[in-house]
Parts: sequence; structure tokens; C-alpha cells
Amino acid sequence: MQNEGTINSLKEMLSRSESKDVINHCNYIVENQETDDNKLFIAQVFYLRGNAYRQLGEWGKAMSSYLEAAERDPEGPAKQAYQQALQILDFYNHDLYNP
Repeated sequence: MQNEGTINSLKEMLSRSESKDVINHCNYIVENQETDDNKLFIAQVFYLRGNAYRQLGEWGKAMSSYLEAAERDPEGPAKQAYQQALQILDFYNHDLYNP
């Protein structure tokens, strides 16, 4: 239950665009609480960290976080978020070459 509260708190922070705080919290959780027993929780933390990086426009870090999340939870939302980020970046790159 504590993990669910943490996830909800991080989501609320993201909704208020407190991206840097979310990243700091996520980094702390990953560094101090990762075990095999809470793999799905940590996957959610990586996914939310990816969303925070995306809000800041740090696409490389967002995609790395999504990949970490997808590795821990292949059925979670991170895989789709990663694919969407690729599509967005692909669109932007094409736009640069074809003004």
C-alpha cells in the first residue's frame, strides 16, 4: 500500500509539472529501494521518471527511463511510451531536413 501512495504522489507532482522533484524522488527510490520483490513498483518509478524527463524535453533520458521500466515490466505502459517517443523524435528529425 505504501508503494501505491508513493506512485499516486509522484503522479500528482507530475500533473503540477514538478518534474525536477519527481526525478529526484524517483532517483532516490531507485537507489535505495530496488529489490527483486518490488520489481513492478520500480518499473512504475522508472516510467514516471521518464515522463518527468519528457516534460523537461530531455528525450534521451526519458527514453532510457522507459527502457529500464519496460525491462522490469514488459507488460507495463513504458514500452508504448518509448515507441511514442521514437515516433515524435522521428517526426521532428524529418521536419529538420524538410523545412
